[in-house]
Amino acid sequence: MNGFKYSEASKGCVDATGFRIAGVHCDVRNKADERLDLALLISDEPATVAGVFTRNRVAAAPVRLGRDLLSKGGLYRGFVANSGNANACTGENGMEDAQLMQAAVATAAGCSPNEVFVCSTGRIGKRLPMERIVCGIAEAAAKLDDTAEAGLRAADAILTSDTRRKVCTVEVKTESGSVTIGGMAKGAGMIEPNMATMLAFICTDAEVAQADLQRLLSESVKATFNAVTVDGDESTNDTVLVFANGASGMKLSPGHPDWSSFKAALSAVCHDLAQKIVGDGEKITKVVEVCIDGAANDTEAEMAARAIANSLLVKSSWYGNDPNWGRLMDALGYSGAAMEEDTISIHYAPLEGDPVPAFIKGTIHEDRLEDWKTIVAAKKFCIQVNLGQGSGSSRVWSTDLTEGYVNFNKSE
Repeated sequence: MNGFKYSEASKGCVDATGFRIAGVHCDVRNKADERLDLALLISDEPATVAGVFTRNRVAAAPVRLGRDLLSKGGLYRGFVANSGNANACTGENGMEDAQLMQAAVATAAGCSPNEVFVCSTGRIGKRLPMERIVCGIAEAAAKLDDTAEAGLRAADAILTSDTRRKVCTVEVKTESGSVTIGGMAKGAGMIEPNMATMLAFICTDAEVAQADLQRLLSESVKATFNAVTVDGDESTNDTVLVFANGASGMKLSPGHPDWSSFKAALSAVCHDLAQKIVGDGEKITKVVEVCIDGAANDTEAEMAARAIANSLLVKSSWYGNDPNWGRLMDALGYSGAAMEEDTISIHYAPLEGDPVPAFIKGTIHEDRLEDWKTIVAAKKFCIQVNLGQGSGSSRVWSTDLTEGYVNFNKSE
């Protein structure tokens, strides 16, 4: 395989052959505006599906339904997703509503209810307006298409507090043809994936067995969607689904000469969408990459990275352009990772240029204060930490914390 390239004008999921999609308005929010709030995708041929869901024990009805559906195995035809209402903490009524959405898609699109995934995102604790949603599903089914307009309308329909749509497409070149992977996502607040409030839908026209696809997705999610945090809140509804329908005629599996490039391409799509989520964090002004090296193991490296990335004190100092490395040390100390003060090294690093030392094994480089300030004042920069304990490493992308975030989330 010759590698992959990003599309300059992604239309999301339907860049992959054999998928049709629609985005419509059915007033899920009950605000009588014209905001798109329901997306429907159908694969022309049954597809294998891989999925990763939130680990929050208070999981929304669509998540519980999706887990059960995926555990049964088989082939699937698509998904329906609404924004504006999470259908979470709604008890048995919520599960009945999610199943009714399945049934409505089956009727409108001519498939079985058990071939349809359901996803919801929005406010927790309210029943869905099912009469309007069922009508919206019928309308969406009548508008299914593979055009750019259809793909981008669907990408808009899943947004909540997002300020912009999030789509990505890569084309994977092979000796005998090409495979396309296209996707769309939403997420801006309640972002702390163990899966975040985030949804992501990825489609490929490659043929991939379910077990292989699931393994690829799980590996990709760990270093992408699960490596971003905005506010440390793990959502009730997080879901990532990958559909593979084989419409390209390319069958890929481990051991195939093109497998490694396909794997890299899927990871690239996940990474791109995850970066668009963290970059659109609610009322943020900065995106910060926290890089931990030299930990006793990868698990402890992640513990250290997340302690820094989720510290309210650290995030507030970033917003104030304050390179307060002492707060980094404090967060490292309570992270639970093994460390000694005199083995820790901290650098501030710009996107371009050399890292600047701050605290190196007990020595404070106060003479570089102005350089620290310049780096932390940028919209994107990196915190590099070496714990001096082993070879474990982790990368997490975080954001600053602003008064705008607080004001935005005082009420919905």
